[in-house]
Amino acid sequence: MKVVYFLVALLALVSSIAFAYDPSPLQDFCVATNEINGVFVNGKFCKNPKLVKAEDFFKHVDPGNTSNKLGSKVTPVAVTEIPGLNTLGISLARIDFAPKGLNPPHTHPRATEILIVVEGTLYVGFVASNQNNNTLFTKVLNKGDVFVFPIGLIHFQLNVGNGNAIAIAGLSSQNPGVITIANALFGSTPLISSEVLTKAFQVDNSIIDYLKKQFWYDNN
Repeated sequence: MKVVYFLVALLALVSSIAFAYDPSPLQDFCVATNEINGVFVNGKFCKNPKLVKAEDFFKHVDPGNTSNKLGSKVTPVAVTEIPGLNTLGISLARIDFAPKGLNPPHTHPRATEILIVVEGTLYVGFVASNQNNNTLFTKVLNKGDVFVFPIGLIHFQLNVGNGNAIAIAGLSSQNPGVITIANALFGSTPLISSEVLTKAFQVDNSIIDYLKKQFWYDNN
């Protein structure tokens, strides 16, 4: 019986490792297509390999427009932007910051993020989970500095320099997803009950109503 328990535990461990991230491809590439035919992999149909072109693996990324309330713009380069990323388990994003611009607290439910500062100075950080006492880890990054944000944890970047800033983020999924905390809590569709939010934040209902009436800008 002990052997059976051991085998079950081992199988659970192996399965958790195998399915923790995007599955490994079983072919050279599986370029995503909107045509409803062929093989369906990772939520996308695969283009006929004989029809694949270099353009399926290419995209030019322009600077983002930071003229918004947050003073930042995230330009994702994931499977939606480059179909050739399908099944490859990786993507990136360019993040542009105006002076004092903020990429607000958010999470990527399906990816770890590694960020390098290309220009400027950023104050960055992430918050550990409840089991680690919600510890805040922060660092001021300058040009050439690299920082890692573990999968699923709330993190942010703030431009603390005097000029513009640029960062490039690599993500361990072709489709990392993003949940902006303020938008999710106060701008969901439909709205979360004020009774839930007033108890969660231990504030007066008028404060929750005020926050719900704000225009929650999405910089992605």
